[in-house]
Amino acid sequence: MLTGLILSLALTVQTAPAVVTPVPRPDTTVRPMLSPPPPPPPLPVPLPVPVVAPDTRPYVALVTDLGTIVVRIENKRAPVTSANFLRYVDTKRMDGFQFYRSTKSWGPANQLVQAGNRGDARKNFPPIAHEPTKTSGLTSCKGALSMARLNPGDATTDFFLLLSDIKGFDSDAPGSDGVGFAVFGEIVTGADIAERIFNAPISPTAGEGVMVGQMLAPPVTIKTARRVPAPAGAPKGCVVKAP
Repeated sequence: MLTGLILSLALTVQTAPAVVTPVPRPDTTVRPMLSPPPPPPPLPVPLPVPVVAPDTRPYVALVTDLGTIVVRIENKRAPVTSANFLRYVDTKRMDGFQFYRSTKSWGPANQLVQAGNRGDARKNFPPIAHEPTKTSGLTSCKGALSMARLNPGDATTDFFLLLSDIKGFDSDAPGSDGVGFAVFGEIVTGADIAERIFNAPISPTAGEGVMVGQMLAPPVTIKTARRVPAPAGAPKGCVVKAP
């Protein structure tokens, strides 16, 4: 019996169907070629930051009885006149100078106030050479700081602050005397103080010649004149002629 059982199992094994594992065929499907993705857009090129040269022009605060006026000095365009003004400032000889004249009698088209040494003439430095506006490239616009003179080359301490455009003061203006007055700076803050000086009381009799009716009574004293840093947001101004 044992022999019959072994034979029976052997026959069973021989007659059992073989299990075949299918081998996967390679995928031969033809697919269209895909285009590569477009490159990313280029990054924006930053705009160059303009290099702004620092403002090295001197600024001076004139502290007066009525308030403070800050002026900017065009020392590169009018070097002789600027150096003269700054010499009075730096030696403190301008302390005590006075605004003594207002040209209200000349009408709205010729408004200025004039200041200078009205005391000890020994404070005066020698007169300076004249720098006409056609050479400096500056102009007599409202707010301009300009040197007073009688004749070219005799200016010492006196200066104007213009409260209106006075283009006739330019050396190359039509109708000018061809020499004009030397502009060397302008008001940057305190224009309202200059207006107060312009509108201060006037003596009806003091003065000589064209100055009669233009003399302030009392004059307005410059208590101190000192260099100061450039005020924040100082305006570009008008004295530099457009190219």
